[in-house]
Amino acid sequence: MNMSFVLREENRALLERVRDMIRNEIMPLEEEYQAEINKGDRWQYTERQAEILEGLKAKAKAAGLWNFWLTDSDKGFGLTTVEYAYFAEEMGKTPLGAEVFNCSAPDTGNMEVFERYGTDKMKEQWLRPLLEGEIRSAYLMTEPDVASSDATNISMSCVRDGDDYVLNGEKWWSSGAGDPRCKVYIVMVKTGGDDLPKHKRQSMIVVPADTPGIEVLRPMEVYGHDDAPHGHMHIRFTNVRVPAENILLGEGRGFEIAQGRLGPGRIHHCMRAIGQAEMALEQMCKRALQREAFGKKLAQLGANFDIIAECRMEIEMARLLCLKAAWYMDQGDARAAAPWISQIKVVAPRVALKVIDEAVQMFGGQGVSQDTPLATAWTHVRTLRLADGPDAVHRRQVARAELKKHTQEKI
Repeated sequence: MNMSFVLREENRALLERVRDMIRNEIMPLEEEYQAEINKGDRWQYTERQAEILEGLKAKAKAAGLWNFWLTDSDKGFGLTTVEYAYFAEEMGKTPLGAEVFNCSAPDTGNMEVFERYGTDKMKEQWLRPLLEGEIRSAYLMTEPDVASSDATNISMSCVRDGDDYVLNGEKWWSSGAGDPRCKVYIVMVKTGGDDLPKHKRQSMIVVPADTPGIEVLRPMEVYGHDDAPHGHMHIRFTNVRVPAENILLGEGRGFEIAQGRLGPGRIHHCMRAIGQAEMALEQMCKRALQREAFGKKLAQLGANFDIIAECRMEIEMARLLCLKAAWYMDQGDARAAAPWISQIKVVAPRVALKVIDEAVQMFGGQGVSQDTPLATAWTHVRTLRLADGPDAVHRRQVARAELKKHTQEKI
């Protein structure tokens, strides 16, 4: 089996352009952009914030650096998943990176759903403006009253009533739903009774964000941070009526759609996490060479040589595992790729957290303050150990795949 992680020559040049824009145009504006969040209404973009973000997006779009996530598609650059991994890693090095190039979660996954499963009307109404970066979207799956890591528990009521479906229930951790530009939700709902097979009871339905009966109850805080203006919202649906034509593929197809959506999304998160680890290691090394204590550079104190070396080696191992998972995805067999995606979904956040934590330690008190991006990066990556399935669920999948090699029994 020939496994290649090589970028084609034309895409190597494209990556260099992305890397250059991130370093020279996006990163210099990060601090100013973040400072704008606390001015006025945290859930609206200030004039300067919008100017920074939309200005960078316009530059990227004009330069043709746009929608890299459209792997194996004539609408994008035709990147393989392996090739996209290198781009996502670079974008992960700055909080603004993914959106500037229109490669943000949850929009990328939602766009894939609209592209694969949406009607022509949905593609015109929602996919086109998402591809253009004109609107944002949210994916509503997790619920407060059930263990949503087992998605067969999803229970939001979705009942057919004439030409409509009527939705009742609550969703939380609806990432991106706080953004004033968020115009559409893709919602996992329960349409079938307990008499159906458990993977045929759920469906996905498209819901305009301004539909009557939708109430945003609160932003969920991550370690005390509300992540405004993006937000992870707790939302209540009360007799929300949606046209029956908004259901995707038909009743009972929710799991089928979810698997098509979540696989790429999981690995994209991991690619960006490796980028965050790289930035943390870079900051750690610069700090170790600039700061002095006890008459020596920090690099020469304690076990800091070993710490830096271990971080470098673990990043390299994580990257190779991520590329291997991406390669399996490129082969087109989702079942074969699944255990590899689960492996990297556990490993990448774990490695990134370790590296970020070591960088925090190198910075001392400054590392946990607002004066470096490390504390914020840590909270985001720690959340990633829960997003798209907690570690325990992915380890279970890895173990089941391993055990199946040695038994015919159901595991």
